[in-house]
Amino acid sequence: MSTFPPAMPHGPLLPIQEDVWWLTGSVDFKPLVRLARNMVVLRQGDELTLVNAVRLNEAGLAALDALGTVRHVMKIGVHGMDDAFYADRYGARRWSVAALRSADELPVADLQPFFFEQTVAPEAALLLARDGGLLLTCDSVQHWAPSDLMSPVTKLLTGVMGFQKPAQIGPPWRKRMTPKGGSLRGDFERLAALPFERLVGAHGGVLEANAAAVLRRSIEREFGAR
Repeated sequence: MSTFPPAMPHGPLLPIQEDVWWLTGSVDFKPLVRLARNMVVLRQGDELTLVNAVRLNEAGLAALDALGTVRHVMKIGVHGMDDAFYADRYGARRWSVAALRSADELPVADLQPFFFEQTVAPEAALLLARDGGLLLTCDSVQHWAPSDLMSPVTKLLTGVMGFQKPAQIGPPWRKRMTPKGGSLRGDFERLAALPFERLVGAHGGVLEANAAAVLRRSIEREFGAR
């Protein structure tokens, strides 16, 4: 009998750019609160790297296998409930933030890690530095968008909590990760200075253009103008 969390409702794998796909899955966070969450798939040769992994049903796994073989699973924030499933099924290597820090190179060409330095707990982002630049985040930045996989209660709560803005700095994440008396502004300004046109976080949709500029506007909205 499997001890892994079951596959939850999810959508199809959709292309973002060459050798990059994303998928929206879901998780029951609390009774009546079903959240949408994203996974990104990167391909290098015939090897796949999963970022913010989401367990797929059998049809989804078949579609994933058609792209290549899962060899790496990267946990860049708190999303990791399905990492063990992929490690068990494929023998994939599991990457933590600490492993990303110590690595001489990553399994995907042009993939560069970014590390938050002021957060209470380790957090990273990933920059795929090609085709204009694609930034991958966990909960730190979320380009929130409504999803049919979200419960009605969740749609209501996310609006009340201050989500549903472009390139949103996650409100609960920011509260949890900011040191007492500290600020994460410097981390986000370093992040927004990276060269990227597109952005996809662990929640929401894909921000297709001008993502760095939109994030800079979020920083001014959340932290105030300089």
